[in-house]
Amino acid sequence: MNTSVFDTRTLRLPDTYELVRLGYVARLQNGLTVDAKRDVTGDVVTRPYLRVANVQAGSLSLESVTEITVPRSVARRSTLRPGDVLMTEGGDLDKLGRGTVWQGELEGCLHQNHVFAIRPLPQRLNGRFLAYLTQSHYGRHYFESTGTRTTNLASTNSNKIQSFPLPLPPLGEQRRITDFLDAETSRLDDMAKTQVLLIERLKERAGVVIELTLSNASSRSVRLKRMLTAPMSYGANESTEHDRRDWPRYIRTTDIANDGTLRDETFASLPLDAARNYMLSDGDLLFVRSGATVGKSFVYESQYGPAAHAGYLIRARVNRNLTLPRLIWYFCQTAAYWQQVNEGAIQATIQNVNAEKYGNLLVPLVDRERQDSTLAILDSQLAKSRNLQHRAEQLLELLAERRQALITAAVTGQFDVSTASGRNVTDGVTA
Repeated sequence: MNTSVFDTRTLRLPDTYELVRLGYVARLQNGLTVDAKRDVTGDVVTRPYLRVANVQAGSLSLESVTEITVPRSVARRSTLRPGDVLMTEGGDLDKLGRGTVWQGELEGCLHQNHVFAIRPLPQRLNGRFLAYLTQSHYGRHYFESTGTRTTNLASTNSNKIQSFPLPLPPLGEQRRITDFLDAETSRLDDMAKTQVLLIERLKERAGVVIELTLSNASSRSVRLKRMLTAPMSYGANESTEHDRRDWPRYIRTTDIANDGTLRDETFASLPLDAARNYMLSDGDLLFVRSGATVGKSFVYESQYGPAAHAGYLIRARVNRNLTLPRLIWYFCQTAAYWQQVNEGAIQATIQNVNAEKYGNLLVPLVDRERQDSTLAILDSQLAKSRNLQHRAEQLLELLAERRQALITAAVTGQFDVSTASGRNVTDGVTA
């Protein structure tokens, strides 16, 4: 199956499959809404409470689970049971409807209203099969095409989830498919973990090299705001129009790659006269101010062409008489930088670091006569590490693509899992 052109309209299901809406073979349980005014006296219970952040695609993140006190009658209506499939209501578009099976990891656990608990009818639907369906190209196509989008978030609802059309084989076949996928995806996941570990080690080594090099070349550290020619500023917000080629490039948080480059060419969704206040100059530093990539940084260079920056990016215009912008960017790859970012972050539903916090970062000031040579040393020493990291990240992307393609082919009956060979279905992926 060519996943790059996957189209549900061309899907041909085996004769043994039914196409059944999820609501006919499962019951949807809504979660509870946090209400500060709720009466928590009398017959109440304190239970662990599952949020959207705890639900991943095919797994759970239970390192940080909060507790909530509610009346016992309320808790009874939103208590999870082993075998429930958890599906998320909102967040990034690619996370809508992501599913994983609850195995009773926390006794008496409740779930918030943004996490739906799908309770399959045991004689019709296997929960693990449903979870894999939500991870397939078929499932992602449904939830991403039916999701409601806003500027920064997307959402689905209980009606759309219950209307999800399931390609449903007989129950015995569902179990064979999920057993096969458990084994095969585990192999791919182990390969991916190896690459993640390699990337972490390369980053750690690079950070140590940077810290030592900057330390040897600098005599003191100063606040970032003392190294700027203007106050730090926020970018422009998007409008509803996109991809107008006569407007300048529009740099968003998702466009900034880990290696300090831009991923794709994107264009501002606001007219040139509106973008003018947010146009970047050569050497401007950009910092991500909120979300999962808070703290990531980027140096804009004129080679990218005229560009404006998004509202979730903070611009710092560096005084080149004091330092080279890329020396600051190199410092932003070190543990010392990330420690300051994490200490300065405002802890909320979404982690946030504002312009004031970034401005107060302590940054090593390399002696002026050593700046060019220090930058050359860093570029030379880290080139090989960046290349290895890039190759590992490419392999991670390939593994993710193969994993999803394998799941899609299996759950839609594109091959017989009872005769499939693991070497064939994952061919071309090597660690």
